[in-house]
Amino acid sequence: MQERKLFKTAALLLIIVLGVIILKFGKPFLVPLAFAAILSMLLLPICNGLQKKGVNKAVATILSILLLVGIFAGILAFLSWQVSDLAEDTSKLEKQITEKYQQAQQLISEKLGVPPEKQEQMLKEQQKSGGGKQGPVAGLIGGLGGVLTNSLLVLVYIFLLLYFREHLERFILRIVPDKEEGRAKKVIHNIQQIAQKYLSGLSQMIIGLWIMYGIGFTIVGVKNAVFFAVLCGLLEIVPFVGNIVGTLLTILMAVSQGGDTNMIIGILITYATVQFIQSYILEPLVVGAEVNINPLFTILGLIAGELIWGLPGMVLAIPLMGMAKIIFDNVDALKPFGELIGENKKEPNKLKKKIVTALKKVRQQVPGKTKQH
Repeated sequence: MQERKLFKTAALLLIIVLGVIILKFGKPFLVPLAFAAILSMLLLPICNGLQKKGVNKAVATILSILLLVGIFAGILAFLSWQVSDLAEDTSKLEKQITEKYQQAQQLISEKLGVPPEKQEQMLKEQQKSGGGKQGPVAGLIGGLGGVLTNSLLVLVYIFLLLYFREHLERFILRIVPDKEEGRAKKVIHNIQQIAQKYLSGLSQMIIGLWIMYGIGFTIVGVKNAVFFAVLCGLLEIVPFVGNIVGTLLTILMAVSQGGDTNMIIGILITYATVQFIQSYILEPLVVGAEVNINPLFTILGLIAGELIWGLPGMVLAIPLMGMAKIIFDNVDALKPFGELIGENKKEPNKLKKKIVTALKKVRQQVPGKTKQH
């Protein structure tokens, strides 16, 4: 019995190690495919709705993709327009950073006896040892080229996944035993549902964050308040980290624009207020508990995602873990892992429960609103 348990543990560790290796070295292929799979599930109801109205399958798929592209293009166009207004403030911030850098160099020279010229030489040697042989312009062009290539790949994958979805589902059902076909269909349906509800809920929450941050930053007096509100909202796709990064960027730009201590305090109060509303109102009402992962494995998943796939890994970590949990919960041998990464069933936070109940009652009393089932 002891040897059998030891063998199972060793086999599990081997599978994890092999999985990490495959994910790491398969990043160029797997990341666009993962984004396409999740986005195609979001577009699936739109595509099905168009087909029910008599639209050709290929045309319905293309129209769904064009809608997605249009939304992203609109957001990028707005951000580009706002960035052009920030050019002057960015140059001021760059000047301030340069001054601080020179002051730090002078301090190191006085305290440690390392002259500024020697410090510059050490930085250049470190860049060379780190493989930084190409200049910033070449690196920027290469990065943009990679983003465009991956974006085109994602669009192609979305089209193929939507167009051949029945074919792929039949393949999955063929490889499972006949007696498990019903459970396999349930797993496929639940995975589609969790992706759709998570992404649609996240989209609604981001719009809510845009409005709240926009009002808060405008009251505080931040220049280009709408731009920073949109930025903070979009960064919400990276849980925990995104809002903090967006708020810090807002503070930096506010300082470069001549903002005083009161403005910085106002930005921090806005951040704290939005976080409270997000945690106690938006998430329960809009997102809900669709991705039922406990906080420990949420953090671990984000860290592992960043180590393996970088920023895309942090964006994909939560929805992929939610899908993995559905599979774990429906495969007997993997149920312990589903319980491990899932949240414990416990009484919800009393304050959160009271707020959500009150808001639902208000929603039901609004004329023209009917109770959702």
